[in-house]
Amino acid sequence: MRDCSNCNRESCLLQKVAGIIMVFGSLYYILAELISAGFFNDSLINTYLFHTISELGVPVANSPLSFLMNSAFILIGITLLLGYFAKFRDFIIKYKLIISILAVITALGVIIVGFIHAGNPLTDGYHSLGAVMAILGGNVMLILVSRAMAEFESYQKITFILGIIGFIVFWIMFFNLESLYMPVFERLSVYTLIIWNFMTGFYLYKNS
Repeated sequence: MRDCSNCNRESCLLQKVAGIIMVFGSLYYILAELISAGFFNDSLINTYLFHTISELGVPVANSPLSFLMNSAFILIGITLLLGYFAKFRDFIIKYKLIISILAVITALGVIIVGFIHAGNPLTDGYHSLGAVMAILGGNVMLILVSRAMAEFESYQKITFILGIIGFIVFWIMFFNLESLYMPVFERLSVYTLIIWNFMTGFYLYKNS
């Protein structure tokens, strides 16, 4: 565990701010999805079970709050990028270049998803590319992060478990795109990243 007593005051403050930013981004995402799903043209339970997250971001009558969902995609990408490069990167002692590249890929992927919505034949490929960058890149990043820090305690173990779950579920989703429950697999592979983002923000704040 890093002791911020060895850091200057500005560094400690930056670490607290980075943690708060990541926690905020995660909570905003969860609330934005919940509210967007609540206004979707189906029951809340059916929306979570049978409609993908991407559907919530398509600006059509079915999703009147698509702008809210898309803002959540963009914000979680920005907060992940800021939190990682502002402070979390300092905790990485192995594979730093690879993990930094994956952090950028993950953040850019989810930002692309926010700016380029699904359902348009001309741009749908870019949306799908962004989703793969975010989900697959993000969960691989989690696995590497768990083994790249100076210790392997509760935070690292949970990070590893989240990464493995997200990685496996991504491939289940990938090979079952026509499944009725594909949206469930999608959410599970995404929520591992949202949980990690929240947990990492708390980790940074607690250790500052």
